[in-house]
Amino acid sequence: MNKLKINTTCLVLICLGLFTWSSSAQKKSKKPNIVFIVCDDLGYGDVQSLAPETSKIKTPHIDQLTKEGMTFTDAHSGSAVCTPTRYGIMTGRYSWRSKLQSGVVQGFAPNLIAKDRPTIANFLKDQGYHTAIIGKWHLNFQYVDSISNTPIAKKSKKHLPPIGSTIPDGPIHRGFDYYHGFHHAKDMKAVIVNDKVVLYDDEINMLPRLTNQSVKYITDQAKNKDGKPFFLYVPLGSPHTPIVPSKEWQGKSGLGDYADFVMQTDATVGAITEALKANGLSENTLVIFTSDNGTSKAANIEGLAEKGHIVSAGYRGSKSDLWDGGHRVPFIVKWPNEVKPNSTSDELICLTDIYATFSEITNMAVPSKSGEDSVSILPALHGEDINSTRAGVIHHSISGHFAYRLGKWKLLLAKGSGGWSSPREREASDMPIAQLYDMENDPAETENLYEKRPEIAEQLLKQLELDIKTGRSTKGEFAENDVDKIVLWKTKPKRKKSKN
Repeated sequence: MNKLKINTTCLVLICLGLFTWSSSAQKKSKKPNIVFIVCDDLGYGDVQSLAPETSKIKTPHIDQLTKEGMTFTDAHSGSAVCTPTRYGIMTGRYSWRSKLQSGVVQGFAPNLIAKDRPTIANFLKDQGYHTAIIGKWHLNFQYVDSISNTPIAKKSKKHLPPIGSTIPDGPIHRGFDYYHGFHHAKDMKAVIVNDKVVLYDDEINMLPRLTNQSVKYITDQAKNKDGKPFFLYVPLGSPHTPIVPSKEWQGKSGLGDYADFVMQTDATVGAITEALKANGLSENTLVIFTSDNGTSKAANIEGLAEKGHIVSAGYRGSKSDLWDGGHRVPFIVKWPNEVKPNSTSDELICLTDIYATFSEITNMAVPSKSGEDSVSILPALHGEDINSTRAGVIHHSISGHFAYRLGKWKLLLAKGSGGWSSPREREASDMPIAQLYDMENDPAETENLYEKRPEIAEQLLKQLELDIKTGRSTKGEFAENDVDKIVLWKTKPKRKKSKN
């Protein structure tokens, strides 16, 4: 009898142990919710915790993310401007491989993403995720008249799509279940829900609208009992122009409208993270915070500097430029029980890496013919080195100039900024045809070593040419670019004269 009791007790303990292990394994293997917040024109130095000595704008909620997660100190957007970066995020592919070789799109045109190209939303939806985008799309909408069913042409720069017009190829046709937002800054008044323009509203109401909609979506997902995780992509329209802080935020920073708008944007981040916490979702939610490029000159960069605030944290340049101030961005990841709190990584990463990272997190391979320029940063999130098949990262300016970063070296195929900052190309006629910087010893890009280290410049140039020619910068089968010719040099270098 005693032996029977002992055996029974052992059996119960074994069963309990198996149950506990099974529950733990299930909890660990459960796919996380993902909240991906992308600010618009927020510079690296605009986040106080990233540059405490030169940042005068208070950003307590973003700072809290740095305390609770990992900060990447060498993260870059896929371009120095809006549309190209968003294309890279959505596809894991550099935008200059598409038909857009410079500048940004203006709407009233077909979707920039080719119809047969899957997005991260398609990918996650296939893994069972609920998917939503709340914010700025900026990858083109071809609006259609709801009565005549014909495409609507843009009549002027200020032309808004009519209320009731539809979008036959927008976010909800590219993997998102739900969309609430606008196309880009110049038509921010036109509010879109799913595939229709539903109303006009003042630009000053857009940030509060996106904040409320994001909180509502999170709350609704918490009530959802189907067990599926969710992906919420929040591409904010702030602190981009129009710089319109709400009345309660006006004057709060003491530094001007832009700083006020940054503070309000920070509060939006706080509202989103608080909604996750209030609904019991924080522990199984991966939160990523970043920006699409550096700060715009519309922020009154010089005026802020006079007050002690350096938008780029000392990196040269700003939005649009090849210099790091144009594309080095805040990148913070919070993921409880996966990412060590208050940690940092100096790994070189790009926003195109989101696609492959989500792939590894969900344990599902990236579909063929997609994510050609995407590398998973999951090892870095766990404190390990990234074993990348990509040699380096390619930078691109608003005017289509290229730069290549390999290790500590950075090659710029431009005489000047490649963007809006001085000197522009036409102002730099007497300067060397290209620039080469040692980013480890000269992060401010002050000493051009192009003519002193030609062998390094040649090495980077050859790798850049290879990455362009093969249609991908990562290991894999040859891929096609969407255009027949990609112009590498905007100003052709002079051929060296042969020695007789």
